[in-house]
Amino acid sequence: MDTLITAARVLPRPSTPIDGGAVLVRDGEIVAVGRPDEVAAAAVNPVVRDFPDATVLAGLVNSHVHLCFDATREMLPNFLASDDADISAGAAERLGQLLRTGVTTVRDLGGRTVVKPAGGPRVLAAGPPLTVPDGHCHFFGGVVTSDAEIRARIDANAAAGADVIKVMAGGGQITPGGAEMWESQFDTRQLSVVVSQAARRGLPVAAHAHGADAIADCAEAGVSTIEHCTFMTGPQQTDLRPEVARRMAKGGVSACSTSSRNWRMMVERMGEDLARRVYGRLPWLEEHGVRLLSGTDAGLPGSTFDDPVGALELYEWLGFSRRRILEIATEDSAAGLGLASVTGRLEPGLAADLLVVDGDPLAELSALGKPLLVMAQGVAAS
Repeated sequence: MDTLITAARVLPRPSTPIDGGAVLVRDGEIVAVGRPDEVAAAAVNPVVRDFPDATVLAGLVNSHVHLCFDATREMLPNFLASDDADISAGAAERLGQLLRTGVTTVRDLGGRTVVKPAGGPRVLAAGPPLTVPDGHCHFFGGVVTSDAEIRARIDANAAAGADVIKVMAGGGQITPGGAEMWESQFDTRQLSVVVSQAARRGLPVAAHAHGADAIADCAEAGVSTIEHCTFMTGPQQTDLRPEVARRMAKGGVSACSTSSRNWRMMVERMGEDLARRVYGRLPWLEEHGVRLLSGTDAGLPGSTFDDPVGALELYEWLGFSRRRILEIATEDSAAGLGLASVTGRLEPGLAADLLVVDGDPLAELSALGKPLLVMAQGVAAS
């Protein structure tokens, strides 16, 4: 059945708004976008949904979540006490939260298993990330100690249905006793083994890297995305390296901010000067031509699954235009995940992943927090 959606404005892309536009959906795909009379001419007995004060845009992308975590302070012990059935049920509920707030594509970057509940947002899942003994997130089960084990783990994740390989190139803060955030866990040669084996399975590599050295190694090895990408060299110390940013841009390596709505709390905790320096890596990466991906690290304490606007407001605080923010949250993130021919824009032939919001997010970003309709592959969220 055809669905004809009309609204005060339609954003095929954030840079090309149509005042008084329409979108036609059929069998999970976008059939036509444009003026209502032109789009209606292509419809067959459509169900018409009119939103006279609203905006239609592509569904949002969250490029970094952990569906196995519940976003509470006890998220790790809760995860460790859960069996696979509990984790699957929790993941399905969290995907519902993401969908109802406008997110139609999700990349799940680390869990005990590859979890892709049916229905809801499109899910790209990693499964157990590669790490070192007692290393960051070793509790997921992806510990490797040799090239042979690296290859075997990648093969196992691929066989389990993984869409992306995750590697913990450096340390992190949720793993007691592991490497510090700025310390490396794998060197360039080992990361190159990860990238080459993943490529044999037709999979991209997402690398967790806070440290400046780890980021440089990831860029040289040719990973697809670098998560966090904070260029740390020690506690509250960073070293932005232009040559690394240029290598990332040249090699098509994207950077995911992994900043949730918690960014405001972090600004208060760090102080504005330090916060501007830490978060300033994002406009700096943009200036160097590195593609930015929106992602929130949802599942960690306070990083909820239901507030994409709160996370995106960080970019507005940093001086990004609202148009640019919407591009990052839709078409740029889709492209960075290898989905440019699937989603991220309102274009005939692409999946009907769309969001209708009350108001105009180009005028007021908070309008994104007022969803009136969300469709994932043509199915409306309930």
